[in-house]
Amino acid sequence: MKIKIKKEKLVMSITIGIACFALMLVMFMQFNMVKQTDITGIETMRESELRLELSSWNEKYNELNTIYQETVGKSEEYKNERESYEKTYELLSKELEQLNKALGKTDVEGEGIVIQLTDKAGTQLSEDVKVKRITEEDLLIIVNQLFAAGAEAISINGHRVISTTSIFSIGEEFLKVNGERIVEPYVINAIGNPDYLKSTVSGKGGHVDALKELGHETSVDINKNIKIEKYEKELHTKYID
Repeated sequence: MKIKIKKEKLVMSITIGIACFALMLVMFMQFNMVKQTDITGIETMRESELRLELSSWNEKYNELNTIYQETVGKSEEYKNERESYEKTYELLSKELEQLNKALGKTDVEGEGIVIQLTDKAGTQLSEDVKVKRITEEDLLIIVNQLFAAGAEAISINGHRVISTTSIFSIGEEFLKVNGERIVEPYVINAIGNPDYLKSTVSGKGGHVDALKELGHETSVDINKNIKIEKYEKELHTKYID
């Protein structure tokens, strides 16, 4: 009986020993595998993943930077176009303003002269001579002399004189300017160099002086602040394309 018990203990001890040995062997093998594992490889693998992630972000950055640069380029292009448009608009506005001034379509002011003609028609100069009325021809001559002397704007009794202005008489009763009736005294405003304008109409060969010699009452005064209103009617062309 004692021998049997000793055998069983021996077998159990051997079994336990083998189990312990096997366990230690497995642990040793695992430890050895861990020991032999390339830690640098693990770090390399993590670095690779980081590099891949960084590369991905770098690509995204490059894409965003490209979009940004394109946006900046378009912004500059739009800015240049806007500035160019504004400059073009400003230039055209100035040209239009100058054109309107030349056409008489804007109110203007400046220095020049004021001519006043008082018709003394019928006044007896002598037994046989009476003063003749001021005609549309007299006004046209004065207007032409003023333009020739550099007048930049002219009005007669408040009516702007432009290239298409008509001055004519209705019988011997009254004159019309731009289709509107005017009566004496005839007041002619002219903007320009006042000395040139005055010497042209008043000096030798000046028609204002000629009318004065014919018996009419005339005056020519320099004025530093003449205001001439724009031509109010529409400008029409019938045959010009």
